[in-house]
Amino acid sequence: MLSPTPVLDSEDQSVLEEIEQMRHVLRYQVRVPAKWTDGLRKFLTADAVAASNSIEGFRVSTVDVADLMEGERDVEVSEEDREETLACQRMMTYIQSLRDVQDFSYGKGLLNGLHWMLQGHRHTVRKSAGQWRRGPVYVTDTRDPSIAAYTAPDESEVPALMAELVDWLNTDDGTHPLVRAAMAHLHLVSIHPWSDGNGRMSRSLQTLMIAREGVLAPEFSSIEAWLGRPGNTWEYYRELGARGAVYLPDQDVHSWVRFNLTAYHQQAQTVRARIDRSGKVWTLLSDFVEGTSFDERVISALHEVAMSGRVRRLRYEHAEALTTQQAQRDLRDLVAAGVLEPVGRTRARYYKAGERFPPAALETARTPITLASPYRP
Repeated sequence: MLSPTPVLDSEDQSVLEEIEQMRHVLRYQVRVPAKWTDGLRKFLTADAVAASNSIEGFRVSTVDVADLMEGERDVEVSEEDREETLACQRMMTYIQSLRDVQDFSYGKGLLNGLHWMLQGHRHTVRKSAGQWRRGPVYVTDTRDPSIAAYTAPDESEVPALMAELVDWLNTDDGTHPLVRAAMAHLHLVSIHPWSDGNGRMSRSLQTLMIAREGVLAPEFSSIEAWLGRPGNTWEYYRELGARGAVYLPDQDVHSWVRFNLTAYHQQAQTVRARIDRSGKVWTLLSDFVEGTSFDERVISALHEVAMSGRVRRLRYEHAEALTTQQAQRDLRDLVAAGVLEPVGRTRARYYKAGERFPPAALETARTPITLASPYRP
């Protein structure tokens, strides 16, 4: 049995309407051609991967995730964190590619295949990847690992519960897609069908359902980055903990839906603000470069520095479809002019803002935003 989807009250409906308004505006904004849009997509994907992994204890910064996704080898992270990052990124990329598949359907094979992408590098006899678990599984208390905060259903119940979930996923019951995505997350994380990776799989299923909705590309809609912020992660654990220490599907999960509506709303605010800042920063850097002898293409390197704090040669090379020699020459000239400053040597080198980097662009990029709560206190 799966938890019933709660009926939204008038306040929930108002919040949902605001979310939809923001998402439709964002859809228009990202459809308008802009040189920095591809970079923004990559950043948001990297942010989602970094955040989802951080919830599970794998700490890799968004900028390092972005470098790993670009193919950089000399990123200072542990081998374990590197493997987890690349595995999560491969799964996320595949999920993004499924958004417009015509004959798509949910199934046991799809879910286990996604799990193999995520956990295949950890496959063992005791903790198999891509297969339903063969034993008990517990979620331990974050404060005391000797205490089971949640005990998942017995392994004998998993096949039937997952079959019910797959049927539910493939049946449109008229519920708003964002609410259904939130419920799918809760269903899967409550069943906990695998030995490991259940949290990331549940968040990824939510992202997949948002992608399949088709309103906005998943990298602009996923709430994984929001969930990965420390305060929100704590609230996420608290909300899941409120569901009980064992599987209790016949309960009111209205607060879970409200939690997710808040996440959707504030993530949309965050993305909207980053789009606005990206455009303003690009304009400021365009004005700066116009008054110099630099080629216009260096704007993308400077934009990366302003928005993310640094740029590597490979990232710039890919962004502008340059040869290695062209990218090296441009970066060397920017360093000579004091616009950029190199950090590190040889292949591990990256570039940050130098003394002559346009200050207005940095100030615009670094000005923090204020998020509004969608619900009245």
